[in-house]
Amino acid sequence: MTSVLGGLKVRVAAKHVEAVGICSFELVEAGGNALPAFSAGSHIDVAVPGGLTRQYSLCNAPNESHRYQISVLRDPSSRGGSAGMHDRVSVGDELIISAPKNHFALAHGARHSVLLAGGIGVTPILCMAERLSMIGASFEMHYCTRSREHTAFLERIAGACYASHVQFHFDDGAVDQKLDMAACLAKPESGTHLYVCGPKGFMESVLHAARAAGWPEAQLHYEFFAAEARSPADDARFEVEIASTGQVVVVEKDETVVQALAKVGVEIQISCEQGVCGTCLTRVLEGEPDHFDVYLSAEERAANDQFLPCCSRGKSSRLVLDL
Repeated sequence: MTSVLGGLKVRVAAKHVEAVGICSFELVEAGGNALPAFSAGSHIDVAVPGGLTRQYSLCNAPNESHRYQISVLRDPSSRGGSAGMHDRVSVGDELIISAPKNHFALAHGARHSVLLAGGIGVTPILCMAERLSMIGASFEMHYCTRSREHTAFLERIAGACYASHVQFHFDDGAVDQKLDMAACLAKPESGTHLYVCGPKGFMESVLHAARAAGWPEAQLHYEFFAAEARSPADDARFEVEIASTGQVVVVEKDETVVQALAKVGVEIQISCEQGVCGTCLTRVLEGEPDHFDVYLSAEERAANDQFLPCCSRGKSSRLVLDL
């Protein structure tokens, strides 16, 4: 049920080991043509060999039209996405991808940008640094990793024209080079925007510190890679009603709304299946959803008029969906 609708065919022109457990892939249009334009913070859906579709941020400069570059961390708990990319994708292979999408765009007119990357979260942040440097904008970038050996694109950044804007912070390094988050985020100023991407714990720590320091929500920008894993043990069965037909479908505790609807022939377009990308976003006409995604904002969740059926459920016994 995963697909890249309207996909582009690309060829893997290069594959490199960038750090421990991290590979980058250079993708070019299979026929040698230019690829669709993209902006800093964009990602693409990739149909991974084995049947899954996963989202990967573009990390090359956004003025490049001849290639897309993505970087993939091998996840020890991979369901086939990252392992499929590492083990099954080689130079010369063809893949189907989507056109670029952007849910993590740079704010236009920012006076200054603070870029914070944790581990593989450097991928969209690196693209942002390329763009900000290209237009001569004011920015600083902080890149936190476990060690030099786990730091992707270390040499690329060190040799870039914007290298002086970047500080590396290694967990196994000296105390004086570690990120002083309180100092970095201490003085929110009008026109200064914060961007953060990385592991969930890292991002939550950054966002908590920023909010505690008084940063306005409008100046905080972030992108999660996946929703938090949870146990379905406390889930209860509930019903969804299809508004256009009145058909009622039972969602069992061990299945998603998408799966329950598919059994009766109602297909919802999905992609990540993890509550990240927003592809399956569906209007809720009645009932209260139980949100488990990382796509909707707190305000959007509170409105209870939409949810992501790939992962979210019903708090009320029935949800009426605009289908």
